[in-house]
Amino acid sequence: MALTFDEARTCVLREVGVSMGTETISLAEAAGRVLAEEIKADRDYPPFPRSARDGFAVRAADLPGELLVNGEVRAGEMFPGSVAAGQAVEIMTGAPVPDGADAVVMVEHTVRNGDRVRINRSAQPGDNFNARGLEARGGDAVLFVGVHIGYAEVAMLATVGHTRVLVYRRPRVAIVATGDEIVEPSEQPGRHQIRNSNAASLAVQVSRAGGTPVILPTARDEYESTRACIEDGLRTDMLLLSGGVSAGKYDLVEKALAALGAEFFFDRVKIQPGQPLVFGKARDKYFFGLPGNPGSTMITFETIARAAIEKIQGLREPALNLLHARLARPFHQKAGLTRFLPARLSSDGATIEPQVSHGSGDVGAMARCNAYLVTDPDRTEWASGDEIRVLLK
Repeated sequence: MALTFDEARTCVLREVGVSMGTETISLAEAAGRVLAEEIKADRDYPPFPRSARDGFAVRAADLPGELLVNGEVRAGEMFPGSVAAGQAVEIMTGAPVPDGADAVVMVEHTVRNGDRVRINRSAQPGDNFNARGLEARGGDAVLFVGVHIGYAEVAMLATVGHTRVLVYRRPRVAIVATGDEIVEPSEQPGRHQIRNSNAASLAVQVSRAGGTPVILPTARDEYESTRACIEDGLRTDMLLLSGGVSAGKYDLVEKALAALGAEFFFDRVKIQPGQPLVFGKARDKYFFGLPGNPGSTMITFETIARAAIEKIQGLREPALNLLHARLARPFHQKAGLTRFLPARLSSDGATIEPQVSHGSGDVGAMARCNAYLVTDPDRTEWASGDEIRVLLK
């Protein structure tokens, strides 16, 4: 059955569940993984009232006025005394606010003269410092199961002293290209042959999605070869097949999968490129039959199959990060399909221009683009300056 793009993506997110085990790794290895445990603050953060500015710690009630400077405090120190009426303490960013002070005045708003400081403006309690526990209280959850660990999450783990992290295991994803015309990239192809670019590009995309790619031998256009390759692929955590899913005489992927008891969730999606996209489950493993043209393979993986890899390794909310930009020139299409077309997004992200492409077999067009136009299937015309959806490459 043919689904719309949104229906197909929703189907994948509905059907696929977390199926990977967990492992404990070091903090240095955590980037790019998916968190499998809730992380709690080991103490209040900040653990003391922390100055957000270089300046003077004061009592707000004393301002405006001239105050006696009673010392200074730097980050990494504690002021030994307190701030009394008519006093101020010079303070640096990150330093603990001394007892008695309830505001920090930025140094730019002060005039220092010896041991006196003149402040000609008022202040409010709480100005320019973060109260103890403002960011998190001891015992509060600061990171949650299913979060993708990036640089900010690594910083949070380091902050709370979590040097060993429980994460979901990376899925092993089998990649099988199909077709008698395919030879390996290291080989010299004949006039009737092409090099296997799909397995190479899919391996990169699988790695970017958090999986471990396992490139298997090419399945030839013969039933037993196709079936054997599929059976090998189903021994991993997920199977990606490239090619062999159209309606041609030698498109044998669906036949072989059916013979292995596959359940098909859909076998066609109203997108371009990539309409003959297959998704299902066999022997308790999810599989995708991706169309064989390189552009179709890249697009269908990135927009639909990637979400399945992210989901089985525990990512709570696989997202397709669509932006909006203004068209640099008019654009039109036939209605009925959601199209993902090679384009160049300007360096400031404001405008996008469709690129010349000679179809989904044009690898050069895919390599030259840095984004894809994403069209509304019910719209046929866009004028220069109109907003359109954009998917970053």
